[in-house]
Amino acid sequence: MDFITILGLVAATLTTFSFLPQMLKTWQTKSAKDVSYAMLITFNTGVFLWLMYGISLRALPIILANGVTLFFNLIILWLKIKYR
Repeated sequence: MDFITILGLVAATLTTFSFLPQMLKTWQTKSAKDVSYAMLITFNTGVFLWLMYGISLRALPIILANGVTLFFNLIILWLKIKYR
């Protein structure tokens, strides 16, 4: 693996797992009142498009980061709907 791929994987890991605390807090408190629907839907759409872009380039860091980020944020959206 070259340096640029490693750099991309580290960046992807940090940005992707930054959503984990929000997801866990929403799950534990059973409250997502301060999380905006508009932000979640817009962000999920953008992440999905990044995922499609990464797949078309066959760029592993982009695919992994956006696949996991989309998964985490869909959970947050589901929790927002569930705990309204």
